[in-house]
Amino acid sequence: MGTSRNYQTEGIILKQTKLGEFDKIITVYTPEFGKVRAVAKGACRPRSKLGGNVEPLTYSLMLLAKGRNLDIITQSQTINGFLALKSDLWRMACGLYILELIDSFTVEGGENLPLFELLLYILQQLSEPDSSETALRYFELHLLHYLGYRPQLHRCVNCDLPLRPVVNFFSPSKGGLLCPHCDSEENRRYEQIEVTSAKTSLPLSVQALKVLRLWQSCDYATSRRVKVKPELSRELEQVLCEYIRYIVQRELKSLTWLKELGRGIASL
Repeated sequence: MGTSRNYQTEGIILKQTKLGEFDKIITVYTPEFGKVRAVAKGACRPRSKLGGNVEPLTYSLMLLAKGRNLDIITQSQTINGFLALKSDLWRMACGLYILELIDSFTVEGGENLPLFELLLYILQQLSEPDSSETALRYFELHLLHYLGYRPQLHRCVNCDLPLRPVVNFFSPSKGGLLCPHCDSEENRRYEQIEVTSAKTSLPLSVQALKVLRLWQSCDYATSRRVKVKPELSRELEQVLCEYIRYIVQRELKSLTWLKELGRGIASL
């Protein structure tokens, strides 16, 4: 007897694209199979039973059938529609940014249960009324850890000496911090070869480094207790976003929207 063509999985819908007039290709992140792309036939029809269960920012239980190229979602049931998250524009934008991060950093297949659990947990936390940008920074740091890009925050990535409590410099291309001496050496090297655009390290304050180190090693409940002033929040955002941009080699569309939304809220 061969194995069954049908299988069941839970998953969080990352994105959807139209396929023909009535069907959709769904990208879903699952605990057992990692990222999966599958066809939801008839999902665009007005009375489709799949419809809302395969929308982005939905945690669903799905029954799939093995297909020649793409598997087919035959049944779907919503476990959590994150309605509180979707009813608030800023929180929804945060959720969509997190989904794009997962999609940009992962390839199809490749189980990563800790990453799935982190994704589900942070979407649940963003659904809470008192959620803040800390959730995004925490998610970014731990996503980087689970996918092998954990930034070095304790020793200089060049000379390997412990970092002193002064302004150090984050280098996206080196995946961590340079001490002031090594950063100035890098500057001189770029000046000698007359390359100005390659120098991309960012100054990182003592307070920002303390917060990043804590968030990298603590649970989310602890991270939320850290009081982050707006200036420090911008510094943390810039460093992590520059590192992520360097890795994926592009600006995430959802991040651009999130920043515009944040500026609009700040101006009210």
